This record gives sequence, C-alpha cells and structure tokens, in this order.
Amino acid sequence: MTKKDGPPRWDRKMQQRLARGEAAALGELYDRFASLVHGLAHRVLGDERAADGITREVFAEVWEHPDAYDPKQGPLRTWVAGLAHRLAVQRLRATETAALAETVAPAEAGHGSAEATEELERRVRHASVAARADYIVQAMPAPLRAALELAYFQRRDYRQTAVDLGVTEDEARRRLRLGLQLLSTAHDSAAPGAPPGYGGAA
Repeated sequence: MTKKDGPPRWDRKMQQRLARGEAAALGELYDRFASLVHGLAHRVLGDERAADGITREVFAEVWEHPDAYDPKQGPLRTWVAGLAHRLAVQRLRATETAALAETVAPAEAGHGSAEATEELERRVRHASVAARADYIVQAMPAPLRAALELAYFQRRDYRQTAVDLGVTEDEARRRLRLGLQLLSTAHDSAAPGAPPGYGGAA
C-alpha cells in the first residue's frame, strides 16, 4: 500500500468528527486551513472583504456538508482548497458580470458584449491560474520550494542555489526542475470555473 492509497488518518478522523457535528472539530479545521482559504480567495478576488466572505462560506459549506469530501480523491487540505477556489471564481464571475451589465449599453450589446465576455473569461482564467500556482508553491515539499524561491525571487542561478542550500549542483538542478514541473500544472485546470486539481502538489 502506498501513501496515496488513502488520506492521512487526521483527514479521516476530522471528517468523522464533522459528520458527528463536533463544533470543536470545525474550530480545529479553521485554525489549520483558514489562512490557506483566505489567501486563495484573496488571490482570485483581490479584495479583503470578499476573501473574508468566501472564507466564511467555505467553512459553512464544510460544516453543513462534510460528506461531500471523498477521502479517496485526496487530502482534506486539497478538497478545502478546491472548494475555496471554486467559490471564489464563482464570486469573481458574478461580480464582473454584474459590472459588465452596468457598463455595456444596450446598443453595444452585440460585438462589444462578446468582447467584454471574452475579457471577463481572461480575467477569471488569470486569477484561477495565479491562485493555483500559489497553492502549488505552498504545498510542494520544502526543498523544492526553497530552490524555487532562491532562483526566482532572489535571482540565484543553479550554482548559487546549490551553495546556498548546501547541496550539489546536480541536486539543485533536480529540485528546480521538479519544482517547475509542479508549477507548470497550474495551467492544467485553468478553464474558468473548473474545480482545480490541486492534488498534484499536495
């Protein structure tokens, strides 16, 4: 049996406790995942109050429907992140659509409206990919994340990265390559509104 054959024991126990209506379990879950949920929502929506609202919605949804989580599909963290992403994208689309409806005059409803809809989809896709990329970086193993941060935020090449991390140049290259491969999956589920397959990096 490999590790991926089932979720961690904590995930299964947490789901059982939530299903029994244990308020303490919800508090524990909130302490563990609230910053992740809020961060993803904020990345999509770019608004603090809207992200607060999505955070409340996510934990209300988890509390009311703990059985919606299928342990066979991956970790609880992944499911919660996917739920946050889906709700945030829905909110973004609803907000942007309402704003477009106000700004596009009836006379422009044809061609202009199609262009506006296309622009909306581009914005949603961009926000979706950015949020997914953030999640992947947070969730990837620490050695890969450290290599990426040195290479891309501190502009180190693989030789400098190897020195900073105290590893061989080959190992630094390997970590960078794996990190980039994980990061490239941010585009895999980038269709607007599609639930993200966060599991790859969890």
